[in-house]
Amino acid sequence: MRTISELGFAVPDILIPQKGTDLEKWAVIACDQYTSEPEYWKKAEDFAGDAPSALNLVLPEVYLGKDEEAKKLESIAKTAPEYLNSGILQSLGTGFILTDRATSLHPSRKGLMAAIDLEGYSFEPGNKNICRATEGTVLSRIPPRIRIRANSPLELPHIMILIDDPKGITIEKAFEMAAAEGIEPLYDTDLMLGSGHIKGTFIPDGSAIAESIVNGLATLKSENSDGLLFLVGDGNHSLASAKAHWENIREGLSDEEKKDHPARFALAEIVNIHDKGLDFEPIHRVIFNISGEEFIAKAKEYFKDSGIELDGDASGKQSFVVVTEDSKDVTVSLSNPPHTLAVGSVQMMIDALGLECDYIHGEDSVRNLATAGNTGVLVPAISKDTFFGTVEKEGVFPRKTFSMGEAFEKRFYLEAKKIVK
Repeated sequence: MRTISELGFAVPDILIPQKGTDLEKWAVIACDQYTSEPEYWKKAEDFAGDAPSALNLVLPEVYLGKDEEAKKLESIAKTAPEYLNSGILQSLGTGFILTDRATSLHPSRKGLMAAIDLEGYSFEPGNKNICRATEGTVLSRIPPRIRIRANSPLELPHIMILIDDPKGITIEKAFEMAAAEGIEPLYDTDLMLGSGHIKGTFIPDGSAIAESIVNGLATLKSENSDGLLFLVGDGNHSLASAKAHWENIREGLSDEEKKDHPARFALAEIVNIHDKGLDFEPIHRVIFNISGEEFIAKAKEYFKDSGIELDGDASGKQSFVVVTEDSKDVTVSLSNPPHTLAVGSVQMMIDALGLECDYIHGEDSVRNLATAGNTGVLVPAISKDTFFGTVEKEGVFPRKTFSMGEAFEKRFYLEAKKIVK
């Protein structure tokens, strides 16, 4: 592993399954997906069967707090060393992997497997680290993930890190160079249960492509006066857990050991926020036990100093749509909003008034739920062009602000990295 501390990352030593492994059975979707659908995870188990699978190395969050949790944690602690010692997982040596993911919605989403330096990452609101969280961290979600790390020599990442690279000088350029050199993919496989396809190309450290990647990231950092390079797009809590685990073991290490200890670096997929295969979907709100008329009355009072206007000219103003129980839409616009984002202003009101709400994907679902005394709130999608700037100004987004694509488009566990010496 080569550490580039001034850029907050390292070129990792990546592990992948040995040649001949059925990668469609090996790779499995992020553990925090389908948390209310145990039938999905039963299908995944049935599909993988007795074959080597990343499913045996992760804890799907559908099992948190249930009898299966302890059993699966015990199984992970046993299986991870077995996969290492038997050669099921093998080292590629130091280098990057360029990933290319295809789904039924997008023909390509390009990524870069690298390791984030946890010393340069923080999830504390308002921090000025090189790598920052994009949403508030729920501390109660961290302990189960720390328990996995504490009892396993391996990590498998579903973390997606965003960079702001509108000219494509980093990942896209690396793909162009790899194509020009005719480099064959390291892996090329379908993903289970209709989740698309993924290809990965290994880029050894020291190659011209690897140096181009490093130079691209250095240029992006130099262009940001705030010192920001990486934002966590998916996997905020996984990276926070990696940080907490590193801080736990760091206390017993010498200064020299701290420099290159593998637990200091978390494997992640870096994606350009401007990639056309990456969609930002808004997460709407449904407010329970309050009529649309009551909600609007409360909004008029709460936003009285924010230049609130109903169904007026919303051009140039922040706005959101209130969906009442009779399916009537009321556009609320604010000329002096309390937050940079409409979803932030709405969430501030919900929190301040203690309203009961749920976070809903899809406008149709919101309209179906906005009945019988419940009210829907439709918020606009976040602009990719202002995403980084909003974090610089606000610190973190309000919880449940955005989703990066649909559930089946989330990152699959495929690559791994050692976190013990």
